[in-house]
Order: sequence, then C-alpha cells, then structure tokens
Amino acid sequence: AQSVTQLDSQVSVSEGVPVLLRCNYSSSVSPYLFWYVQYPNQGLQLLLKYISGTTLVKGINGFEAEFKKSETSFHLTKASAHVSDAAEYFCAVNDTVPETAGQLNTNLLRY
Repeated sequence: AQSVTQLDSQVSVSEGVPVLLRCNYSSSVSPYLFWYVQYPNQGLQLLLKYISGTTLVKGINGFEAEFKKSETSFHLTKASAHVSDAAEYFCAVNDTVPETAGQLNTNLLRY
C-alpha cells in the first residue's frame, strides 16, 4: 500500500521568490513518485517523475524535486516563481507493481 500527503493545501508566493510544495509519501516498497500540474482550464500534465537512480529530478519550466528516502519526501521546488506558474500541483506515488493504482493529492499555487 502507498499514499502521499501534501502538507500545504494552498501556497501563495510573489513573483521572483522561491517556491516549495511539500510532498511526503508512504510506501512498503521502492516507490515511483510523480508531480503533475493542471493549469486553469487545461488537463493534467506530467511535470516530473522519479523512478530510480539520480535523486534530484529536473522537470519542465524550471521545477525540480528531490527524492529523499530517509525523510520519505519528494518536495517540488522552483528557484524563481513566475505568474504563469499559478496552477494546481498534484503529487502522486505508485509502487513497482504496475497493476496497483497510485494515490493523487493536490496543492493550489496562487499569486
């Protein structure tokens, strides 16, 4: 079984400041971790994913996330926020069994 917890339901930032969206996971096996973004009036878009290997994952639009197994975290960061980043951000986890569905939680990033 696996789950994710996003610790900030809504994050408000000013343009040009760093962004942090926190995500902690629980998984009994080595997890696959994902961040998705949903811009207003658009569908879900994969932002980045961790499968294995390098723990610092770089995604689109300057976002990155670091897999920290010891802290069971996969926090999403961006060095400098832009107004176009206003959207809903979803952290998801899945285990290594393809038939098992993952859990999706959400953050709302506002400007």
